[in-house]
Amino acid sequence: MATTMITTLDRSSRAAARGLSDISIRNLFIIPTILFLIVFNIFPLIYSLGYSFTDFRASTNAPANFVGLQNYRDLLSDPYVWSNFAITAKYVIISVAGQLLVGFGVAMLLNRDIPLKGLLTTLLLLPMMLSMAVVGLFWKLLYDPSWGVINYALGLGNFEWLADPKMALYAVALTDIWMWSPFVMLLSLAGLSAVPKHLYEAAAIDRAGPFYTFFRITLPLVAPILMIAVIFRTMEAFKTFDLAYILTTQPTAELISIRLYKMAFQEWQTGRSCALAYIVLIMVLAITNIYVKYLNKVKER
Repeated sequence: MATTMITTLDRSSRAAARGLSDISIRNLFIIPTILFLIVFNIFPLIYSLGYSFTDFRASTNAPANFVGLQNYRDLLSDPYVWSNFAITAKYVIISVAGQLLVGFGVAMLLNRDIPLKGLLTTLLLLPMMLSMAVVGLFWKLLYDPSWGVINYALGLGNFEWLADPKMALYAVALTDIWMWSPFVMLLSLAGLSAVPKHLYEAAAIDRAGPFYTFFRITLPLVAPILMIAVIFRTMEAFKTFDLAYILTTQPTAELISIRLYKMAFQEWQTGRSCALAYIVLIMVLAITNIYVKYLNKVKER
């Protein structure tokens, strides 16, 4: 009986092995994935690159005329576009710095032995599980000058958060910090749990203070994973569109992604908007490359 079962299992294992051979995995998973990426990612990328050198407008039936680098020259010499880039850079710095401080700070608190630690961690992760549209509408109600909770709690009366051009950018950044600080917290918790406990014990034996322990042990060992969080969040913050579009469309709070949307789908400057999209892509790649080089230096220390 046992011999029969073993023989049956061996045959099943051999059949399973034949079904998941390298050739089968290639044919079933890798080739369809590559084809999917080519059709839905690489082809539109190349297609839009071609349009970026034309004066094509999707709203007309006129053929696309080749204009060379004219779209790129016009965009790079447009002070309004540079103003959008400056607003976006300001937004990215505020948003990512806020997420880093809040997320890492909360992770430091949760890294201790506290009651209901698992439940608290789960509840803190809820904001980043919500859709961007829901978060935008929720915070739009909170910012309402007439009956919003924020003005009531801070005693600001009818203060305009989203209608005031100077405050709209901070309001969007604050919402983004609330939503994505849990992501930084989660990565920070993983990094803090990997710090060897014997280092803290040795520091305690040497009577090292909390300041020395944090800057000499905790922060250097967690820095690589914090850099990864900064890379991810910088790329995401740079292309923020939906949250800013739902909350506000004030001119002075117009991020480069909103400017790109208006150029492509409201002004119908298709060729020029493709060129702007590639300028944004090059900038994001350049910033990411700087971060990755710094991350490698942090790892080598």
